[in-house]
Amino acid sequence: MRKLWQLELNKFLAICAAGGLLGWGIGEPWAGAFFGLFLYVGWLLLNIKELATWLESPELDNTPAASGLWGKMLDDIYSQHKKHQSKVKKLKKAIEVSRLSTNSIRDAVVLINPDNTLEWWNKAAKHYLGLRRSTDRNHLITNLLRDPKFISYFESGEYRNGISIHSPVNTSIILNVTLSYYSRKNRILIARDVTHLYHLEQMRKEFVANVSHELRTPLTVIKGYIETFLDLITQDENAGLHRGLSQVQQQTERMEVLVNDLLLLSKLETGASKALLKPVEISALLQQIYHDANVINEEKQHNITLTIDNHTTLLGDVAELHSAFSNLIFNAVKYTQQGGEITIRWWQDTKGAHLSVIDNGVGIDPIHIPRLTERFYRADPSRHAKTGGTGLGLAIVKHILRHHEGVLDIQSTPGEGSNFTCHFPSRQLANT
Repeated sequence: MRKLWQLELNKFLAICAAGGLLGWGIGEPWAGAFFGLFLYVGWLLLNIKELATWLESPELDNTPAASGLWGKMLDDIYSQHKKHQSKVKKLKKAIEVSRLSTNSIRDAVVLINPDNTLEWWNKAAKHYLGLRRSTDRNHLITNLLRDPKFISYFESGEYRNGISIHSPVNTSIILNVTLSYYSRKNRILIARDVTHLYHLEQMRKEFVANVSHELRTPLTVIKGYIETFLDLITQDENAGLHRGLSQVQQQTERMEVLVNDLLLLSKLETGASKALLKPVEISALLQQIYHDANVINEEKQHNITLTIDNHTTLLGDVAELHSAFSNLIFNAVKYTQQGGEITIRWWQDTKGAHLSVIDNGVGIDPIHIPRLTERFYRADPSRHAKTGGTGLGLAIVKHILRHHEGVLDIQSTPGEGSNFTCHFPSRQLANT
């Protein structure tokens, strides 16, 4: 390139010098040099015009004939254009493959701009969400999906867990909707048809509820007869029979607890428990549970302390809150080794109200924590065998807190203890 530039410069100087010599012959050397400069500029303008005309061509084929510096420039422009065309073709192909592959997905996929408007969606989004390319592009997502549950989920910014909503196109279709960020502010929505799974889950819940309900009557009869037989047979008369009936009575009572827990959990899961929430004096409720905990603590002799920083009134169902709080506190009593420390604290801050139950027991391996609130999940089956737990307590706690718009946070370190904390939002606090 430097050599070509030098040749072009030499050409320019030669033209000017030739013009000056011609002008000198007639006694006007500067006029001759200016004439030579005029000819060179005219040649440049013709080349520029030809370049501009060529650049306006959409294909940029058949480069104009040129030599020297101009030829090199045209060849470089043509080469860069071909590289750009190749990249564009590859990009178009990648976009087309992405579009075809995304359209083949059965789940609805929607891309959302930082201003909450729709950017793109696949064919399944039209089927499940009713989105139309001719009218809905660049419209607010919340104006097109107006389900209050979805709007609350979308505006919360907390997308770790998805939600289930009815399809706006067909209410018989149940969709599991999840949101996530795929760049700093852009979001992607994925809606999956879970109608079949939803109906299977409903059948499971109804089956458990019906079976549990049907077991109550025979259990009551069995329990009544066992109590009668134990009253009639003294331990001195027939020690073996009395001991056997006592064990049957213990297992019957354990089964009764399990049935009652299953019924409560089924009630919570099906939404049948959503009664009108009323103001509940938390301090009085915790004092009652604290007294009950000390009664069952006689054997283990834990040091249980209760601290109530704020005498808060919470909007809730007193029976459900009693069940949730007692589950957490009684679990700490059961699963902490003898002579342990258990701290119960209720406090309030700008985020809402909170209950923490802290113990210095054996702790829980972090691998188990995400599944602790699943029904019948046991981090350590041997502990439940010793204490007679049903494996439903934390599942009940989770559903009760969900009913009260609360969440359960579990922190635990093996060998050091556990911290179970219930968080209630400020909107659940009653005006006192």
